Amino acid sequence: MIILTTERLALRQYTLDDAPFVLDLLNTPDWIANIGDRGVRTLEDARNYIEEKYLAQYTELGFGSYVSVLKGTETIVGTCGLYKRPNLDHFDIGFALLPKYENKGYAFEASSALMNHARTKLEMETIYGITLPTNKASQRLLQKLGLKAIDRIKMEGDEAELLLFST
Repeated sequence: MIILTTERLALRQYTLDDAPFVLDLLNTPDWIANIGDRGVRTLEDARNYIEEKYLAQYTELGFGSYVSVLKGTETIVGTCGLYKRPNLDHFDIGFALLPKYENKGYAFEASSALMNHARTKLEMETIYGITLPTNKASQRLLQKLGLKAIDRIKMEGDEAELLLFST
């Protein structure tokens, strides 16, 4: 189901058919370095990840993470979503692209549309962004979206210190 469209992209809900994309994305060097190794090594792992992380959130909240596809082609370029973290008071926006689609403005295009949707349709006043201090590209994008660094935090069960951005 398509949730949003932009000039070049459509953001749609994940389906189990997106397992090949999830397998590829979660094993890119940038994902592993900046988000973490999720242990997704097979298509079955990817389908389970989709069910547990994405489909469950649609059922629970009615929104979540979406696949970003090029309009009219169904070519998947990345993902963009809103996530509820156990130790954060507000939802955070997250995004990732397959390497061949980086530096083309797709992450900003998808994220800015989702931020607008979150504010207008989901009535979210505050939206967070979290990233590693070493992930300068994500920090630039969060700032371009209008978020400002407000704190350093650690997520539950993770030793890495993260920068917390907020609208």
